[in-house]
Amino acid sequence: MAQPRHRLIADALREDIRTGRRAVGEALPSESALCRRWGVSRGPVRQALAALKAEGLITAAQGRPPVVRSPEPSQSLRSFTPFSRWARDCGREPGSRTLEVARRRAPGPVAEALGLGPDDFVVVVLRARYLDGEPVLVERSAFTEDVGGHLLSFDPDSGSITEHLTARGADFAAITHVLDAVLADEVDAEALGIERGAPLLRQRRTSRTAAGVPFEHSDDRYRPERVTFTITNALGGEDPRTITG
Repeated sequence: MAQPRHRLIADALREDIRTGRRAVGEALPSESALCRRWGVSRGPVRQALAALKAEGLITAAQGRPPVVRSPEPSQSLRSFTPFSRWARDCGREPGSRTLEVARRRAPGPVAEALGLGPDDFVVVVLRARYLDGEPVLVERSAFTEDVGGHLLSFDPDSGSITEHLTARGADFAAITHVLDAVLADEVDAEALGIERGAPLLRQRRTSRTAAGVPFEHSDDRYRPERVTFTITNALGGEDPRTITG
């Protein structure tokens, strides 16, 4: 099946930015020039530019051509995209190294986030994640036992946990993000190849079903010089209470 035109346009421009063919601070061609180049109307061009803006790759001002912002990948919190798919959308090659998969009693912060008692079990997954072979993230994920049980016989390095669980009925209907900064502990330092105490950007994420039942809580720690986040707000759009920073 042929890809939508707006995705082809976004992929081409993203590759230009990633490879340095379009430098930081350089203006992209105008919408009319992009329409002529691709033989499309303004709709697909604007969709492609909106995607790049959401990723933090370009900035746009009213009445001016978009300008290249940075070649570094940026995660948008407007919607949730699994790490592997997001990396490939950014033109990067994702990778992972699983450090632990285990069933244990829920620690305090996890139990609180998931509404569990002190005797309840969770399935925890500890992974280092990579972009183009470079470590960028340490994931500490905990799932309620009914959902996480599907991971005990799954190799997390073989594919996406989110996609694996979705195929088995997990309902990622709503996700709350909390952003803050922390200092790297021993696990972070070893997994990311940094000094203990180095600053990291932390995203704590709680996933809920359509009925509002939490089933995943994740503490993700990013090297801030390699990944950024963008938050897009729109009047009348998404509920601002779903994003906390």
